[in-house]
Amino acid sequence: MRRYGKHTDEDDIRSRPNRKGNRPRTHIRPKHEDAAEGLVLTVDRGRLTCLVEDRVVMAMKARELGRKAAVVGDRVALVGDLSGTKDTLARIVRIAERTSVLRRTADDDDPYERVVVANADQLAIVTALADPEPRPRLIDRCLVAAFDGGLTPLLVMTKSDLASPDAFLALYGALDIPYVVTSREELENGAAAGLVRDHLDGKITAFVGHSGVGKTTLVNTLVPEERRRVTGHVNAVTGRGRHTTTSALALPLSSEGGGWVVDTPGVRSFGLAHIDPSRVINAFPDLVPGTEGCPRACSHDEPDCALDEWVAEGHADPARLYSLRRLLSTRDRKEGD
Repeated sequence: MRRYGKHTDEDDIRSRPNRKGNRPRTHIRPKHEDAAEGLVLTVDRGRLTCLVEDRVVMAMKARELGRKAAVVGDRVALVGDLSGTKDTLARIVRIAERTSVLRRTADDDDPYERVVVANADQLAIVTALADPEPRPRLIDRCLVAAFDGGLTPLLVMTKSDLASPDAFLALYGALDIPYVVTSREELENGAAAGLVRDHLDGKITAFVGHSGVGKTTLVNTLVPEERRRVTGHVNAVTGRGRHTTTSALALPLSSEGGGWVVDTPGVRSFGLAHIDPSRVINAFPDLVPGTEGCPRACSHDEPDCALDEWVAEGHADPARLYSLRRLLSTRDRKEGD
């Protein structure tokens, strides 16, 4: 084996030729200190529509991010062509830490979780009181996902002219969830948007609901012009940019208080395979002190749970404990049960 001394002539050192003819790869990545900040509005087949200042910019994820994917609501750093003109493309080089995450799986046996929205403040769960009938199990699952991901839930009930909301509200009364009740006429003439808007100002709100409940109609009434502005950035070759609620879409709310509305695709199921049941109790701060006497790894729905005695002593409303256990057992029930 050849050994080199201190004063080696560089010409004597063998270098491996680069067969591809390009520059040798390096592990040193650029810091992109001059990258611009942006907000991901929607994602479509690897292309991300972002808002940079007042411009809608198309972008793709940089290779150095690896498997880390950006989703709607992410705050990102971009470099490249940020002009927003047609057929230009920027690169996302950083994704900021998320404050909240709405996640779901396809079903309860699916180990692959999907992040639907990042950094949302609240989750508006839209349900019709009739035609179609309410699906309490699906709503329970959405509530569990909201509590687990750090979002505040909001119930939006439509078609109150077909059925009274009283029985439905009684089911969720102990959870102290804010709610809005609207009729079909209010949904069609835009009055429903005014009722809901009071809960949206200054917040990022993700809307979720199954098909036929009026979710997209409500969102379109809240932001009639912005959807066309964002989805109008279409590539003439690929057709990218079209949106028919097949992917989540963030839209700015035009009001004095500001805020954002995130329209999500209609859901048929809401899997909770990714949910750690131990985190759901955090949505019930009045019950948390009672868990101090629980056995290790207590599910809070077993004979030795200390919450039974805690509630019996008058420290909390029994209806709250019932609601907690109903939500905790959601993973063990099918949505149609």
